[in-house]
Amino acid sequence: MAQGPEREENIYATVGASLSVRWVQGYPKQNVHFINDSTICYPCGNFVIFINIETKKKTVLQCMNGVVGVVATNIPCEVVAFSDRRLRPLIYIYNFPGLIRRTKLKGNVLLDYTLLSFSYCGTYLASYSSLPEFELAIWNWESSVILCKKSQPGTDVSQMTFNPMNWHQLCLSSPSAVTVWTIERSNQEHYLKAKSVKLPMEDGSFFNETDVIFPTSLAKDLIYGPILPLSAIAGLVGEEAETFRPKDDLYPSLHPSIHCWTPTSDLYVGCEEGHLLMINGETLKVTVLKVEDTVAKERRNLISPVTMAYQKGGVLISGIDGFVYSFIIKDSTYKIETFLDVEEPVEHMRFSPNCQMLLIQTDKGSIYIYTFGEEPTFDKVLEACDGKFQAIDFIPPGNEYCMTLTHSGEVCVWCIEDGTCAGKIYLNTPATVLACSPSSLSAAVGTMGGSIHFLDVRDAEAPKAIYKALPSEWSVQHLLYDQQGIYLLVGTSGGYIFIINASPSSLFQVLGFTEVGKDILQISTVSLLETDIVEVMVLSPLTETGRSRLDIFTLPKILPQVSASFTDERGRLKDELIHKFRYEIEHTLSSAVLDFQSHQIYGFCNQVPYICSYLIPQQEHSGICILKPHQKVQSKHYGPGMLSLSPHGLWLITIAKGGILCIRDVRTLETFARSRSHSHQGHGIQSVRISMDGQNILVNGKDDGTLVHLRWRRFGGNLASEVIEYYEKLLISLHNTMDEENDYLSIQQGESLNLESKSECSMSENMKSSIDSSSQEDLVQVDGIKEIPWIQQKSQEAIKNEVKLFSKKRKEIKTRIKALAKTVLTMMEENETVDNIAKLDQKEFGLDLEELERLHDENEEEVAKIRKDAEMHNLAKAYLAELIKEECWNSMAVKGRALKCFHMPYVVENFPMKERTDEELKELKRVLWQKKIETECLKLRKEIVEVQSTITLAKKHHEEEDEEEEEEDTAVKNANLPNYLLGSLSTDFGVHASLLSSQLELHSREEKINQIILLKIAAQKTLNPWLKGRAELTMTHEMEQQLLTQGPNTRRRALMDMMGGVLEVKKEDILKMVIPQPPFMAKADTLWSEEERKQFKDYEKKVKELNEERDKYRKSLEAEMKKLQNSIQESTQNFDEHLKRLFERRVKAEMVVNQEELKINNLVYSLLLDEEINSREAFLNNYLARKQEEKNQSSEAIQKSREDLDVYKENYDNLLAEDKVLDRSFKKEFSEIPSHQVDILYKLFKRRPRIHKQKIHLDTASIVPFGERPESGKLSKDTFAQLMKAMDDLDNINNMPEGLDPSVWEHFCMTRRAKVENEQKVKQKAAGLMEMMAFLQRRTEDDEKLQQEIEKVLHELTVLQEEKVRFQLNLTIQILLKQGQVELENFQLLLEYPDAILINKSIIEDLNSVIRTQGQKKVASMMESKDVHKGIFQIEWEHKKMEMEMEDLNQKAWDIQMLFFSRDRQKYLNEPNYETLIAIQIGIMEQTIAVLEKTHKKNVENCKKLLKKLGRYSNQKDIANYTLSCNLREELVAVSERKEICNAVGSKLTCEKIAKERYENMMEQQKLTNIAKQQAEQILILQTELERLRMKTFPALVQM
Repeated sequence: MAQGPEREENIYATVGASLSVRWVQGYPKQNVHFINDSTICYPCGNFVIFINIETKKKTVLQCMNGVVGVVATNIPCEVVAFSDRRLRPLIYIYNFPGLIRRTKLKGNVLLDYTLLSFSYCGTYLASYSSLPEFELAIWNWESSVILCKKSQPGTDVSQMTFNPMNWHQLCLSSPSAVTVWTIERSNQEHYLKAKSVKLPMEDGSFFNETDVIFPTSLAKDLIYGPILPLSAIAGLVGEEAETFRPKDDLYPSLHPSIHCWTPTSDLYVGCEEGHLLMINGETLKVTVLKVEDTVAKERRNLISPVTMAYQKGGVLISGIDGFVYSFIIKDSTYKIETFLDVEEPVEHMRFSPNCQMLLIQTDKGSIYIYTFGEEPTFDKVLEACDGKFQAIDFIPPGNEYCMTLTHSGEVCVWCIEDGTCAGKIYLNTPATVLACSPSSLSAAVGTMGGSIHFLDVRDAEAPKAIYKALPSEWSVQHLLYDQQGIYLLVGTSGGYIFIINASPSSLFQVLGFTEVGKDILQISTVSLLETDIVEVMVLSPLTETGRSRLDIFTLPKILPQVSASFTDERGRLKDELIHKFRYEIEHTLSSAVLDFQSHQIYGFCNQVPYICSYLIPQQEHSGICILKPHQKVQSKHYGPGMLSLSPHGLWLITIAKGGILCIRDVRTLETFARSRSHSHQGHGIQSVRISMDGQNILVNGKDDGTLVHLRWRRFGGNLASEVIEYYEKLLISLHNTMDEENDYLSIQQGESLNLESKSECSMSENMKSSIDSSSQEDLVQVDGIKEIPWIQQKSQEAIKNEVKLFSKKRKEIKTRIKALAKTVLTMMEENETVDNIAKLDQKEFGLDLEELERLHDENEEEVAKIRKDAEMHNLAKAYLAELIKEECWNSMAVKGRALKCFHMPYVVENFPMKERTDEELKELKRVLWQKKIETECLKLRKEIVEVQSTITLAKKHHEEEDEEEEEEDTAVKNANLPNYLLGSLSTDFGVHASLLSSQLELHSREEKINQIILLKIAAQKTLNPWLKGRAELTMTHEMEQQLLTQGPNTRRRALMDMMGGVLEVKKEDILKMVIPQPPFMAKADTLWSEEERKQFKDYEKKVKELNEERDKYRKSLEAEMKKLQNSIQESTQNFDEHLKRLFERRVKAEMVVNQEELKINNLVYSLLLDEEINSREAFLNNYLARKQEEKNQSSEAIQKSREDLDVYKENYDNLLAEDKVLDRSFKKEFSEIPSHQVDILYKLFKRRPRIHKQKIHLDTASIVPFGERPESGKLSKDTFAQLMKAMDDLDNINNMPEGLDPSVWEHFCMTRRAKVENEQKVKQKAAGLMEMMAFLQRRTEDDEKLQQEIEKVLHELTVLQEEKVRFQLNLTIQILLKQGQVELENFQLLLEYPDAILINKSIIEDLNSVIRTQGQKKVASMMESKDVHKGIFQIEWEHKKMEMEMEDLNQKAWDIQMLFFSRDRQKYLNEPNYETLIAIQIGIMEQTIAVLEKTHKKNVENCKKLLKKLGRYSNQKDIANYTLSCNLREELVAVSERKEICNAVGSKLTCEKIAKERYENMMEQQKLTNIAKQQAEQILILQTELERLRMKTFPALVQM
């Protein structure tokens, strides 16, 4: 892909014909550059285009390796540098105007260069690459070597510029940062050093940043340990810790968009937020420039700088609003003035080298030149088209003009000779394709809306739109004229091919259409002079089967005369009459053309790089015919391509994504000419066109926006004879037709437009009148304003004919429908009278079963959708509930439960706990075993100490034994520590603290971790005791339930079988019994007998007794129920008391748990702080290692610089000694000649020629902002050459002294020339020596800074280690204190106890009693001392009083001595005629006052005249304003009336006209108001000036 042009040319080696680039048309997408005062250049596609501003002449430089990347120019050397965009790109440098390659720069960049910039001084070039290197490199482009380079990964740069006054400085800016790079040089070594600029915040204020590495503002915490930087808290130990900032500490800074240098080596930076910054080039201090007035400040907020150019006193800035603003800067403020209105968004500005012209480039690509002078001019150098070229074509015969089309509908006509724009026309509609007619000077443009615009191009400078056809509403994708210009074939996105008569005399009549496959790829035609038919082939894809479809049909040349017989009623061409056949190819093609002999087809394969030919069967067939490849040749193109045939059909032109155009012989398919006009980076070539004579070729790029004109470099022999012969025949054939059609264009242009409008109106009227009202719903409504497509018109005509043909049948169907509708209405009325159960829904009476079924299906779908949504919602809720249950219930080893009191608001809850994992259990087991082992080791250690003390230390003093006993006691006490040292009450709950370490012994990290694990166990054990009380409450109930469930049930079965389940009849069962009534009670009592009466009395007695028993039993039950209620009340109260005690114990347990958690949190915090200290220490060690490495490198650099400096200085001393030797040995060399001649020669030996510097013109000096810049290496060489040339003049024989031998003169000239050359070498060596000494000084300063940083890091490490030791020794312990025993007055909470210790209370009390005794003694002694001091103070006060009186007297004496005695008083005493002198002065002052009064009166009169004149002018303006106000009021009334009329009528044009007039009146009123305000301001200024002059002329009364 990137093998270079040499290898590609070997692949396509040809002999004979070749193509060359004639001109290139394109517009800049990158910045435009000046290469000298009159020439600009910019990249476009594969070319760099040079334009002469004065003559508008273009010169083209082609990049042979593809698209041109970035471009830079060096104005002093007049060279241009550009990069290509291939893998491992190169940088090419060409001179101008010769365009000869000077050199080629090859670096290690993999993908692309993004920026190039030349230095003004010297042969230096800076390049910046993109991903993956992000490398800044400094080149010596003359020697093609990289002087130095540096990578900064991940940093994209938008602008890179050298300091015009100092090539050692380079500024790189991006939307987030500004970096100033310094290039340091020592002899031949170069080094890059970067300094970042700290940008302000978005509001323009500055953020006070703290030092991240060594913060000095951190507070000191004496309780919880040292407070460390955020990077240590985050655990960062590498380089990222140096720049780490949390999100809350980050602030949004300004976003630089553009920058420029100043003559003082400062930087102006424009920001997206509208701020303008000034950066000092040395200190990089940022100053936010302020706007002077508030109006300009509001305007500033609307300006987003896109480009900037420096001028004297400020900068020119422009943005997307189309204005160029002048920022006049003074100190730290600036004033905004509108400099120029470009009316387009400005993308780039640049001054010419002489600063007399300002280049302005818009975002569309247009280029303007603003020329400064007494009468500034604003000229357009290049006017860009509205978008890239969409289509191209030649205007027949193709040797004078060509046409281009853009997507927005802009059609341009270009002169083929020089590529200038001859004319253009705007169609103002989205356009797609363009085609020029061979038979007339007309062209057709297809649009997205389906319309085709026909243009008259007889006058290339003023093309006109003459006709508009609308075959359909589908987008036009293809337009193609046949070779003789008989038909225009239109391919649409809907898969239709429309055939239009191409002759203007037929008014571009649409003859018919035929259907082919959708997504048409290409249309090919064959129209030979010898035949009477036009063969058409259409290629379309079959995406489902992976094949290609070919449709071939024939159009007779007499089709316009017989078109009605070839089409049906709807305009479709009949397949049998046009002989339409369909073919398929088993693989996909991207392009296909039909051979002129109509025997074969040439296709460009889409999937494989082959060009194939397919033979067309001679026999006719029906259905689909499969074509097989007949000939296959490798295309050697990249990606899918396109084929096209030359006008004479013997050349096959191939193009593809690779950007290479190949011309092949149709017979052999071999390439005989090729040209790489575009590249694959721009997605290759979009289209190609060749003129009728074959000598001109137009190539249009797809995405690079470049139009290239190619011509034959060597064109002759058979290659030229065949095409010229065909060209001459075709011209002879088309001559008469073209003249007639062109004449018709000129005669019938207006008539055709009228005919078109009339035909449309008549057709719409006929359609409206003929279509029946009942069929209006089925047909397309015809609007008088909207244009109807041709295919729709034909369809409506066919429908109208069908309506006439089946009118009777339609009437019959309508009658039946009415009857059916009447029946349905009757059924609906009956449905309203039936019950609700039998009533049908309204929609069930619909007769459209399909609609009912559709509605039913829609309802079912909606119900299914709602059901599915509900199911998914329920499923999500269930899943969430399952997660909550699993987390909060199933995973708990101890479930969460609660007991609630009956009569009190107490609830006792347990502590839910999860089950320990295997890892936790394993860790717990390890810690327990470790603690047990430590305990056993401690016991063994004690035994060993005791044995050794009894054997080896038996004779030692008794005090040592006491010490050992104390240590043993301490060890024993540690095992049983009291609660106040344990820090919790866990022992009160039965927790054993024997395995816990004392809080005073937790020093190491492992001990703290083990303590945390053991504390968690202790906290869990604390929870168990209070659970016992809760278990006792529920134990009795559980035992009863258990007893009930146990034991055999044999007894129960026996009772059920024998006695119904009971041992005795209960009393309540007896009372439930009912005494049956005697049967005679059914009769009347008069019929009862005596026996029956007795039975009745017995019955009443039994009933009475039963009722009495029931009452007694009820009362006993009530008494028993009250007893049970009292018992229940007592039981519940007892339960509440037990639960209350349990609640209190639960509170104590929770307190113990919190105490243990507090201990755990303290230990965790200490561990975290320990990790932070370790992280900080590791970071400081790493930082120290990096600084030490930098220090070593710095030391090595200093050593090397000193060695180089010594060598260089030695060479300089030798050269200087040689120069002195030449000076001293002069007289010795000429000792043979007389002494007077030697003196003359020595004077001439010391004489040096003067080199006249080019003086800057005064006009230019006032414009050029940078003045004289430092000389470059090239200028130094030119200066030396001028010096040597001037030496030639001094060496002339005419300057030889008289009487001197010519041989001596020649020897003298040689000696002097050697002396001059040696002096130049000494100067150069001296400059290099100064540079090396400065470089060594900078390295020494850097080394000292590194040493200071290393010392600072070492100091920080020392302090940190001390803090670490202090933290490890000062433990945080938790102590339990009893509450309510000690009360303090004026208590102040103390949070810091850095030196606190625990001591006994009695010690404090004894110490307080001693303090009281000593205090009383001290008070008595102080009272005695007080009386003595009182007398001393009184004596001292009297002494001071006397001293002050003495100072006062001395001051008065000094004032008397220094009393002021003015000159007037001296003159009064010394001058004898003092009164005469005063009178003379008074006279002079009176004369002066008179003159001033006279002048003042004149000025006052002039001002009064001016005020009167301005008053009259103001009155006139007031009258005019009043008149305008009256007129405005009347106009407003008229506007309101017209608005009401307009609303009533509905005329859009009237509203627009009224709105336009109203807007003009408002603008005129606003303009007059502004004038009146300006005049009022001028009057106020004049009044102020008048008052000032009046005050100025008043006499000033100064005390003499």
